[in-house]
This record gives sequence, structure tokens and C-alpha cells, in this order.
Amino acid sequence: MATTAAEPTTNVLTQSPREMTFNTFRRWGFLQASLDPLGQYLPPVAFPLEVPDNDDSREARSYYCGTIAVEFMHLLNREQREWIQQQMEQRPPAQDQARILTQLIHADLFEQVIQSRYLGTKRFSLEGLTVLIPFLDRVFAVAGDLGVERAMIAMAHRGRLNVMVNTIGRKPSEIFTRFEDVDPRSTMGGGDVKYHVGATGEYHSPSGKLLSLHLASNPSHLEAIDPVILGRTRARQIRIGAEGKRAILPLIIHGDAAFAGQGIVAETLNMATLHGYNVGGTVHVITNNLLGFTALPEESNSTRFSTDIAKRLPIPIFHVNAEDPDAVVRVAAIAAEYRQRFQSDIVVDLIGYRRHGHSEVDDPTVTQPRRYAVIKDHPPLYQIYAKRIGVDPAAEVEQVQQELFSDQKAATKAGKKTRLAQLPSYWDNYYGGELKPADENITTGLSAGDIHELAVGITSYPETFHIHPKVKKLLEQRLEMGTGKRPFDYGTAEQIAFASLLEAGIPIRLTGQDSQRGTFNQRHSVMIDTETEEKFIPLQNLSATQGRYRVYNSLLSEAGVLGFEYGFSRDYPEALVLWEAQFGDFANGAQIIIDQFIAASEAKWNLLSGLVMLLPHGFEGQGPEHSSARIERYLQLAASDNMQICQPSTAAQYFHLLRRQALRRWRKPLIVFTPKSMLRHPDASSSVADFALPQFQNVLADTSVENARRILVCTGKIGHNLRVERAKRKANDVAIIFVEQLYPWPEAELEAALDQHPTAEEIVWVQEEPANMGAHTYVMPLLRRVAGDRAVLSVKRSANATPATGSAKAHEIEEKTLIDLAFGAPE
Repeated sequence: MATTAAEPTTNVLTQSPREMTFNTFRRWGFLQASLDPLGQYLPPVAFPLEVPDNDDSREARSYYCGTIAVEFMHLLNREQREWIQQQMEQRPPAQDQARILTQLIHADLFEQVIQSRYLGTKRFSLEGLTVLIPFLDRVFAVAGDLGVERAMIAMAHRGRLNVMVNTIGRKPSEIFTRFEDVDPRSTMGGGDVKYHVGATGEYHSPSGKLLSLHLASNPSHLEAIDPVILGRTRARQIRIGAEGKRAILPLIIHGDAAFAGQGIVAETLNMATLHGYNVGGTVHVITNNLLGFTALPEESNSTRFSTDIAKRLPIPIFHVNAEDPDAVVRVAAIAAEYRQRFQSDIVVDLIGYRRHGHSEVDDPTVTQPRRYAVIKDHPPLYQIYAKRIGVDPAAEVEQVQQELFSDQKAATKAGKKTRLAQLPSYWDNYYGGELKPADENITTGLSAGDIHELAVGITSYPETFHIHPKVKKLLEQRLEMGTGKRPFDYGTAEQIAFASLLEAGIPIRLTGQDSQRGTFNQRHSVMIDTETEEKFIPLQNLSATQGRYRVYNSLLSEAGVLGFEYGFSRDYPEALVLWEAQFGDFANGAQIIIDQFIAASEAKWNLLSGLVMLLPHGFEGQGPEHSSARIERYLQLAASDNMQICQPSTAAQYFHLLRRQALRRWRKPLIVFTPKSMLRHPDASSSVADFALPQFQNVLADTSVENARRILVCTGKIGHNLRVERAKRKANDVAIIFVEQLYPWPEAELEAALDQHPTAEEIVWVQEEPANMGAHTYVMPLLRRVAGDRAVLSVKRSANATPATGSAKAHEIEEKTLIDLAFGAPE
């Protein structure tokens, strides 16, 4: 999006009467445009000021108060405003009306055939807004002529099947087989409904340009896909390089009620010009039914238009009557050229209606009887348009109908469903499903010499750089860690892991609130010159052949940013992509992204991701918020090897875990519960020798105890507290085992660790979380399975509605009780 500073407008006192009249219509003409095809909503509204009734006003009215309305005078950039004025204040260009009519016929008849053959089956029809098909055709035709090679498309379910056939280019028979629901055994326990899945195809423009089209899979959470498609776009753009933003076009199709009501829309719009998220502009299209499920516009948005949320940003908004196809196609061309010219977002509001109920199963006459009485007798758009341009479409209609009926008949005989989307070649080296033996024991350790060399790299900076004294001391300490003079903390272990991967050519992208410095002052991945505030990033200056390293402080968003990073990981599988929550519980705000994409995308759509979520977790007497990253929620989502859930208890374990995630070809999301107070705690620190160990250990056995009477099994910070207490009590008959990977559950490793203590009669699961939280419910039956004849007990806080107490002293009392029970007789 253009970032040119505001420019002064012409002084009102020097404007000619004609210019003043035109400016009034430029600013307010949208209030009197004819936009609702059924004439029920959006009645004309008086301008805030009077305009003369003369030739100038009549001319201006013809431009701004017809079936196209535009809101653009809030743009600060004069060039953008004047360009839109130039587009609007001219005779409408001639359109290829035969092409438009053909597309409308195909769009309407596709829906009608489904309605006749699969009556009462959900499809989320496009009828009432079939003009979307010629709109998309014109966007891609113009965009292709202007250098776009690929369009990344996101949309909700309404009209998706129509777009698949008439825009993406899938065969109608491929869609009809999904209505027939052939080969159900192929999707048992997985798959998704037909109007959620994605599709790939090619678009051939009238001028001979070829565009690759990708329609992304999307759940029923209508706008959740918005940041995902932008992340995917950004990844593809980076692959191309300098011309990436011009070559890859993101286009998002929204519903009107969702655009106005869903907060993730605002988060996504806010990304438009931010350095870490800019994709060179997005074309936002509203398929506006003037109806949200059963809610009227006045029940869905507090403003005249559902698009008004976009006016807080410098984004032009076009409203167009969906039953004027020539106007719609004209606006499509403007939108495509504006995006390419100004690298800016643009919103196009296609205002039509919905012919059937929300899902063809509902009866809309119950809630909107008057509107649907009008719709009942309203002809389909292709008939209206054919009459308007003086064409008899009967022969073409008959031909298209017969082709669709033939495709539908073929679908009834199909034995299996065709995949609608093809993965790009950069996924060829990666896989999902079960972990293969070759990746199970992948080596992640590095020699002391390698560690020292990397430590030099992450602590170096230019001689002319004015470094902050505290940061300088930190770097000196990190260099001492690299030489073995000081044990490693988590922050340094992470930077060493990153440096090692970058030197191997693996790209890294890390985002989150305050992630450059780190919430707990632990990272300092970006150094700030104390005099100039210029930035220096050691991890970007390791060597000439290193991988690309980018770390961004994100906007104050969880759902939008996590969705973006998931999307980025989808189209950059060879990169280590990480999102860090400021505190682990902040991920609550992104639960839809976690549930619908991160946990389920492989099962639903066979789509993989290696995204890493870093979630600070630990009970330290700081209150109910920011104590728990909600381990229990991720464990509840875990099944069929869909993700990895780990809580590394030492700096070296964190190092090995990060390297394992990047070096494996197995692409699964990784949920990491990272420490807070333990970031620099001696008990969690590691020696240089620990970095040379072969790999991440799913279980840390206890070899320091012989003849144990009791085994304490735990994960994370509580284990270190137990070790400290064991030393105080000289309780040398208690073994403490850390489970570092909770899912997939490391049964064999845990059983081996338990068997090292054959004299123990009790196995005790110890956690700091309440009984109804943490890993307790998940772990207990799994422990009993490997316990043999030994008793399996548990120690935890009492079940509670919140994760932790708000009193630091109460926390201390609770933790002392936990530890006493762990070493005594648990209840």
C-alpha cells in the first residue's frame, strides 16, 4: 500500500464552482447511488450540504450516483485520489458483453442443476450474486496483463463450488461426485465437506496470459482464512524475490455480515503496510446479500455499509449494484489496476441478494417474508442481462444445461473423488502421517568447536556500532558460554540453534509481540544503536551463504498473526517458522486458528505445516493470567500424530528440539511450552557438552538415584523445584523423571526410564497446574499402562476455575504443599 505522506488539497476559496460541485459528489455521491437490486435497502440519503441543480451537478451525479458508488476522499495520497477520479469521471468503457453473458449463464445454470438434482442438499448457492464470476474473470484478465502470475484466493463457503468450476477451472463432474459422496471409506475419520476444500487451476485470459489460481481450504469460521492466505502469499512472494509482490495477487472474498462483525478482519486489514506482513495490496471482495444468515443489515453492522470498518485505513471502497454486470466488470478492472499501480488494498462491495435460505435447507420466508416474496418472482441475472443487451440466450442455455446434466450423470458412476488441488513441488521432500525411522533419530548435536564458532557469530557487531552497555554485557556472557566458561541459558541456546540452522542454509522467520528483544529480555536478536537507533542483527550477518533470517515485532494480535504464520509455513516448508506468544495464555485469542488449521489441516485437507508455537508457561505467583499456556487444550486436540507437544526442561534440550524440527523432513506443528523464570535459572542451564549429545531426548531419565522407593514423573519447571527440594531433604530414594515430549507420547522411552528403578513401588505424576488442567487427565491412563504392578498416584492443585491464585503468598503455600505431597504420601 502506498505510504506517501498527506498532501494539501486545493484551498476551498480558490476552487471553481464546478470543482466544488464535483468534490461534493466525490465525497458524498455514494449516499445516493442505486445499489440494492431489489430496492429494499440503502435508500438515498441527503448530502450534508446542498448542491446546485445545474449541468455540473448532473454530470457529477452521473459519475458518482449510478450503480457504482465509491468512497475514496479519505485517502491521504493525492495521486491515488486523482487516479480514481480519472477512472470514474469518464464515459464507461465498452465491455465484452457476450463473454459476460456466457459466464452468467454458466454460473446460474450450475446452481440450477444442483438444485434440481440434489434438492435440499447444502451447497451455499451463489444465485443472486453470480456476477462474481465475470468480476473475477476481469480481475484476473487485467492483473495478468499487469504482471500477475498467480492469484491466492480465500473465500467463505457461499459460491465456492461455483468459483471452483467457473473460475478455477475444475470439471463440474468433480464437484458432482462430492454430492454423490462416492468412496466414503477414503475419508473416514478425516476429510471435510465439499464447500470447505480448496482447489487449484489455471486461468487463460483473453489476451493469452496464463495465471495459476489457488483457492485455499477454509473452515466455517468465515474470516479465519484471511490472514492465512496473506501469509501464504507472502511466502510465495519471497520465493520470487524483488518482483514477488507484483507477481502474486491475494484476493479475499468475504460475506457482508462477516466483514462487518469479525475482529480478525480488522487485524488482517491492519497488516497491510506493516513491514513484516506487507503483501503489496489485497483485493477484498464482499459478496453482499444484505443478509447475514437470518440477520438484517441493521442487526449486523452499525453503519450504512458493512465495509465501513475499512475506512479507518487508506483503502478505497467501491460499492456496485450486482445486477449491472457491465458496471461490475468495470470496477473489477479498476480494482486490479489500482492494486498493481499503488500496491494497496482495495475493497469492492458487490451488492446483490441470496436466492435461497442460508444453506438451501433453511426456509428464508420465515424471517424475511417480504424480501423473499420479491425474490421468488425475480428472474436470474443471465435472463435480465440478456434482455438488456438484446440477446436471445436460449440456444446457449440449452447447450450448457446438457453439458452439466451429462457431467452430473457421469458423477453418479464415478468410483472415487478426484483431488481438486495439487501441492507445489517444494513439498516433494516433506511428508506427514507417521514419523519414518530415518527421521526418528536424526542427529542434532554439534561439537564444542562448532558451538564456539557460532557463539562468535551471534555476539559480533560492527566497531562503529554504539551498543547498549547491558546488551554488551549480555553478549560477553554469551561468548563465555560458547567457550565453556559459563553454562548456557535458554536465550543463548536458542540463538545458537538459529545460527546453526542459518549456516546450513535453512531460512528462519520469527514473529510475536516484542519478539526481537523477547518478552523477558532474553533474546536481543536485534540490537539498537544507542545514538542513531539503527538496527543490527547478528543472525543476518553470519556468512555470505547463510539462510534468510527475519524477526518481527508483530502487531498486537494473536489470531491474525498466528494465522499469517501458519499460512507462511504452508508455502515455505523448508523454513523454520515460529510464532511466540507474549505469554502462553495469549494464544487463547487465536483458538480458532489452532483448532481449525494447526491441529486439523492435515486430517481435513491433507495439508501440512511445520509451524512452531512458543508459549511461555510456568506458575510463579503472578496471578491467574500468564501462568498457564493451557497444556490441556493442546493435549485434547492431539491425535493421529497431528502435532508435537513438548516442554524442554533445559537450554540444551530447547536447542536440540529446534534443530530437530527444522532438520526433519516430517512436517508437523510443534507446540513448545517455554519457561519464564527458568530462562536463566542454573537448574535449567546446560554445558557445552550437552549440545554435543546426539539428539533431543523425549524423556530425561534419572541416573543419579539408586534403590528408589518412589518415582516422580513430571514436565517443566516443577521438576527443577523437586530436584532442589530433594537435595535439601537428602531424599536419595526418590527418582525424578522429566517427560520432555508429551505428544506423541514417548511410551518406550518412559518405560525404559521407569525400569531403571525396579525397587520403586510408586509412580507419582506431579504437576503445578490444577487437577482439571495441565497434563493430568491425559497422562494418568498412559502412566498406568506402563506401570506394571506399581501404584500410580498424582499430585496437583485442586481443580479450579482459573489456572492460578492471585496471591503470591498463597502460591508459595500451595507449592510447598505440592512438594510435601510429592515426597510424602499423595492424596
